Amino acid sequence: MNWTREEVDEKLEGIMVNIHKNAYETAEKYGVSGNYVAGANIAGFLKVAEAMQAQGMV
Repeated sequence: MNWTREEVDEKLEGIMVNIHKNAYETAEKYGVSGNYVAGANIAGFLKVAEAMQAQGMV
């Protein structure tokens, strides 16, 4: 697959916006407003836990 430089920049920006939004919203939801590190860690943990449940491992 070949992408132009502009397409790569656009896709990367979209990914970064989603990561920021997810970390921010997760931090808010779990009572650590503004703590992007905690928000990102919690969101990552939840993603893994949900995948494990979907596979019947938990």
